[in-house]
Amino acid sequence: MAEAQPLRVPVKPRKAMKQMLQKPKARKSRAAPFAPAALQNHSSPRERVDAWFEAQGWTVWEFQDRAWRAYQEGCSGLVQVPTGAGKTYAAFLGPLMEMMTESGRDAGKEAGLHTLYITPLRAVSRDIELALKRPVQEMGLGVRVESRTGDTTSAVRARQRERLPRVLITTPESLCLLLTRENARELFEGLRCVIVDEWHDLLVSKRGSATELALARLRSWCPSLRAWAMSATIPNAEEALAVLVGVPGPQARPAVVVRADVARPVHIRSVIPSDMSRLPWAGHMGLNMLPDVIARLDPAVPTLVFTNTRSQAERWFHAIGFARPEWQGVMALHHGSIDRDERERVEAGLKSGAVRIVVATSSLDLGVDFSPVERVLQIGSPKGIARVVQRAGRANHRMGGESVVDCVPTHAMELLEVEAAREAFAVGDLEARTATPSPLDVLAQHLVTCALGGGFRADAMFAEVRTTHSFRTLSRKEFDWALELVTEGGVLRGYPQFRRVVKCADDVYRVSNPRAAQLHRLNLGTITGAESLEICYASGRRLGHIDEGFVAHLRPGQKFVFAGKVLAFVGIRDLTVICKPAPGTTTNTPLWAGTRLPITESLGAGLRRALERAADVERRRCAGERVDDATPELRAAGELIATQQRTSRVPAADELLIELTHTREGWHLFLFPFEGRLVHAGLASLLALRLSRQRSGTFSIAVNDYGLELLSTVSYPFGTLLVPESLPLFMTTEGLAEDVAESVNMTQLARLAFRDIARVAGLVMPNYPGARKTGRQLQASSGLIFDVLNEFDPPPGNLLLEQARREVLDRHFERSRMARTLERLARAKPVIVRTERLTPLSFPLVVERVASKVSSQTVLERLRAMQKEWSD
Repeated sequence: MAEAQPLRVPVKPRKAMKQMLQKPKARKSRAAPFAPAALQNHSSPRERVDAWFEAQGWTVWEFQDRAWRAYQEGCSGLVQVPTGAGKTYAAFLGPLMEMMTESGRDAGKEAGLHTLYITPLRAVSRDIELALKRPVQEMGLGVRVESRTGDTTSAVRARQRERLPRVLITTPESLCLLLTRENARELFEGLRCVIVDEWHDLLVSKRGSATELALARLRSWCPSLRAWAMSATIPNAEEALAVLVGVPGPQARPAVVVRADVARPVHIRSVIPSDMSRLPWAGHMGLNMLPDVIARLDPAVPTLVFTNTRSQAERWFHAIGFARPEWQGVMALHHGSIDRDERERVEAGLKSGAVRIVVATSSLDLGVDFSPVERVLQIGSPKGIARVVQRAGRANHRMGGESVVDCVPTHAMELLEVEAAREAFAVGDLEARTATPSPLDVLAQHLVTCALGGGFRADAMFAEVRTTHSFRTLSRKEFDWALELVTEGGVLRGYPQFRRVVKCADDVYRVSNPRAAQLHRLNLGTITGAESLEICYASGRRLGHIDEGFVAHLRPGQKFVFAGKVLAFVGIRDLTVICKPAPGTTTNTPLWAGTRLPITESLGAGLRRALERAADVERRRCAGERVDDATPELRAAGELIATQQRTSRVPAADELLIELTHTREGWHLFLFPFEGRLVHAGLASLLALRLSRQRSGTFSIAVNDYGLELLSTVSYPFGTLLVPESLPLFMTTEGLAEDVAESVNMTQLARLAFRDIARVAGLVMPNYPGARKTGRQLQASSGLIFDVLNEFDPPPGNLLLEQARREVLDRHFERSRMARTLERLARAKPVIVRTERLTPLSFPLVVERVASKVSSQTVLERLRAMQKEWSD
C-alpha cells in the first residue's frame, strides 16, 4: 500500500521544458513545384507512382497493389495490415491515380471534391494532410489537399464555402456540419471516394453510426461512390467492412478485405519486480513498481509510458519527475483533459526529439505516427488484447520494425493478465468490434441535419437510412416516430423549441427557423463526456478540463495536481475553475468518471487458462519436477498461486470457484467468474435478487475484474442455497432482462443515461451562442424531460426512453456478455470452499468495498485495522 504515500515534486518547472515544448516554426515545403525529370518519363499514373516509390527507396507491397487494383475495378474495401505497414498510401494512391487520369495525367485541372478522408482524431488531421500532400507535391500534381476540422482557420473555411478542395481531410462531426449546408448536394456531387481511418475504433460508437448515416447520404447523391477504410487487426473484418459499405444495391461491386502477410512481430513482456514482496494483492496505481520502471527509462531512448486512467498518468508523471528531477526538461504528460495546445506541443516535441519520455493515456495510442519512439511501457494490465497490441505498435512505427511493449503489473494478479494477453494474441484470439444497432437519438439528429442540408422526403429518407448496416432493420413505425420527434416534439409538442423541422408544401422536410438551425449546428455531434469544467490560471491561460464532481469537493486554497503541476484552487468564475501554482506536494489527484476499464471477454478467457497453467507449474514445482517450460510471469506468480492453493483453491478453466468466509464484518460470499467488473456488477445484483427470493437478506456488494462479493452482516445461509445442484437455477438466462431491471434502480440509471441521449437527439442543448450549460444544468434539464416523458409517454411507447434502458443494460452490465457468462457458469463445475481467512483472490474485493466507503480514516489505515482483526 505504499502508493498512498505523498509524492514530493520539485516546485519550479524547468525553463528547458518550456523551450523544448514550444511549437516548432512552420517550415516552407521543399517539394518541387513540378514533377522531377525522372517521373516525367512515365506516362501512366501507375508508372509515375511506382517511380515515386522507387525515388523514396520504398517497395510497393503486394497488399498496396491489390488495394489499388480493387479501387480501379470499382470496389470498396477494408485495408487491414499491421501498424506502420503503409495503410494510408494503400487507401489513398488508388483515388490519386484516378484523379491523375481524369485530369489529363498531370492532374493540373482543378475540380471539385474527389476524395474525402475521415479521421476520428482531429489532432492527427495535420499529420494526415502532410502525408497526403507528399506524393501530390513531389509528383508535381495540381491537386489541392486541405483539412476541415474545428481548428481550420476562417480564411480556409471561407474558401471552402465556394468550392471544396480536391482532397478533404475531416472528422465525422465536421462532415455532418458540411451536410447541413443548403448547397451540400452541389458540394459533394463529384465525390468519388471516401476513406475512413481507424475504422475499428470508430464503428463501435455512436460516432460510427453517425458516419454510417452520412455515408448513406453521400451515396444517395453519388451512386458510384467507393468507401475504403483502414483498420487494425480485428477478427470480424468482414463484418466491419459490411458496416462501412452498408446494404449493397443490386449493381454494387463486391467489397474486399485487403490483408497483408507482413512480418511485424509483437512482443508482450512483463516487468518482473526485483523483489516480489513489493507487488501487493490489490491496487491499480502501481507506484510500488517505480524503481523497476525508472531502471527501464533512459532519455536517450524515446519512450511512451501508457497508463489506463488520467489519474494514474498524473501520479506516475509526478513520481518519475521526483525520482529523476534531471529528466523534467525532456518529460511530458499527455491525456485528453489537458488543453489541446499543450497536447500539440508535446506531440511536436516527441516528433522533433525535444521530448523523450511521455506519460500518456489512450490519447496517444491511435493514429499518430511517432517514428522516433523506440520503447513502450504499459502501466497496469492492458485490460484487452487489441489494446495492448495497438499500444505496442507505437514503438518502431515502420515496416519491419518489431513492436515491443513492457507491461508493468500494479498487483500480483496482473502478471497473469499479461501472460493471458500474450497467449491469446499468439492464437489470434482478439476482441471483435461490432456496431451500435439502431440508435434513434443519432437518427433524430441526422434528420435535422438533412433537413438543413437541402431537405428530404420521408419515403426516400426512410429507404436511404435502411441502406446502413446499423439501421437495416429499422421499421417504418420507428422511423415515423423519430420523424415526429423532430417535427412535433412528440408529447412535448406544446413547446415550440422542440418543433425543429417542418413539412413544406412540396412534401419536403426543412428547417425554417434560423434559431433552430443555429443551435443544431452548435450542438452537432455524438461525443458526450462526463460533467467537466474548463480549468485555467487567473491570467486566463488554459490548462484543460476537470471533472465537476472533483471540483465540488475542493476548498479555496486546497492543493491538487493537474497537467503535471501542483495547483491551488481559487474558485469558480463563469463556469471556469480558477487556480494558481502552489508550492509543496500533494497526492490529491482528480478522478475522472468512466476511466476504470474492465477486462475484455477474450482476456477473461485467457486469464482462466493462465490460472490453470500457473497452478500446474506450482504443483510440479512442489513435487520437485523441472518447470523449464514456465514463462517468467508464471514463475513470478508462484507465491500468489501457492497461497491461494493453500488457503482455498486455484480454479481450472472450466470451474467456478465459490468461497464462503465468516469474518468480524459478517458472512461473505465470493464468486470468481473472471469476466470483468461490468459483468460482475450485473451478476452481483442479479444473484442478490435471486438469493433474496429464496431467503430474505440485505447485502453489500463489491466487484472487480476477477469476481464479486456479497456481504451480509447477519448470518445468511449462502452455503445451503448455493450448492452444485441449485447453481444452474441461479445462473439461468430465463427472465434475465426483467431480473436485472428489478435488481437495480433502473429508473434512476435510465434517467442518468437519458442525459446523453437527449443531448444527441437535440432535446437539450449544452451550447448556446456565447454561453454553455454545465453538466449539472444539462442533467437537470434532461432529468425534467425524462420525468415528463416517463409519466405521459412511458416505454416501450417512447423509443428514446426504451433506448435509455437498453443502454443501461449494455453499458453498465454488458447484457449480451452477461448472458453468455451465465450460460458458461451454468455448465461450469462449481468448487465451493469454506475459508478461514481472506485469500489472494477475495482480499482485493474487500479492498474495493472499503475504498469506496466515505471515512475519516485513510484506506490504508482501515485495511491495516482489518488485517489486525483477521490475525487475532
